[in-house]
Amino acid sequence: MKKQILTMAATAGFLFTSFNGSASAHEKLHTVQPGDSLWKLSNTYNVAINDIQKWNNLSGSTIYVNQKLSVLAPHSHSTTASASTTGDTYIVKSGDTLWGISKSYGMSISGLKSLNGLTSDVIHPGQKLKVSGSAAVTSSAAPASTASTYTVRSGDNLSTIAARHNVSLSQLMSINNLKSDLIFPGQVLKISGTAATPVATNVSAASAPVVATYNSSSQVDSLIAEAKKYIGVPYVWAGSSPSGFDCSGYLNYVYNKAGVSIPRTVASIWDATKTVSSPRVGDMVFFETYQAGPSHAGIYLGNDKFIHAGSSRGVEISDMNNSYWKPRYLGAKTAF
Repeated sequence: MKKQILTMAATAGFLFTSFNGSASAHEKLHTVQPGDSLWKLSNTYNVAINDIQKWNNLSGSTIYVNQKLSVLAPHSHSTTASASTTGDTYIVKSGDTLWGISKSYGMSISGLKSLNGLTSDVIHPGQKLKVSGSAAVTSSAAPASTASTYTVRSGDNLSTIAARHNVSLSQLMSINNLKSDLIFPGQVLKISGTAATPVATNVSAASAPVVATYNSSSQVDSLIAEAKKYIGVPYVWAGSSPSGFDCSGYLNYVYNKAGVSIPRTVASIWDATKTVSSPRVGDMVFFETYQAGPSHAGIYLGNDKFIHAGSSRGVEISDMNNSYWKPRYLGAKTAF
């Protein structure tokens, strides 16, 4: 009889432990247990580590016991987080980012912002975002333009500017000799005319056509000046404001201030940006620190120096060739 009772108690204890360590079938939330890791959860739930980090706004691989982690894409959690009955809206939840929402619905960040009239990447739980349809043009959003030019404002993107002025995106890029869709506030775009052609070597300077070019040096200067404002701001895990930054929160904040939208985590920034063979001022440099793959990043300043939010001293300038950073360097990426 005593043996039977002990067996039943052991079985009950096993069931209780198993229940606590699993995710709710309805909510898809996992309560972290001793011995758990992101790698273990990714295998258990058949999802990528990067996705778990993104869905839970994690900047690194550190998790702690009793922490509740989503192991399902944000818009799939429940009916309140899915598109509304009109099929056009998404309700923002805690931990959501424009990057994650735009990726879930197959949109660009600039397209999502334009559709909702957003001028920054800041969103808040409960906010309703349109995830389909076309951007509305209101009187408050009247373009700052003359008959043939348009001055870019914060939140603008080439697609909406082209639509406002009844030209195609490719035409707008061609007219302005743009090689990418990157634009910045204050930039003057031609909205009518013909595509500029390069100056041939046998054409005299007097007869050479005027070529509208875009030099991003002013935007890079703005980025670096913004980055240096926060030297000395302390490191705060998951921090993304001047009261405290983690490394990716610092990058996200500074680039956004300079008019460039990037994702929130180091891994997703690495995936979303373009590889360059060697960094230029304003590019991002990545390092492998506490886990395999990119886990730390900063902004390249030139002369082998970079500025970043370090876990020991907060925002600081470091030398890429010192004994700590040099062997951990992974490569450079650009958002320009």
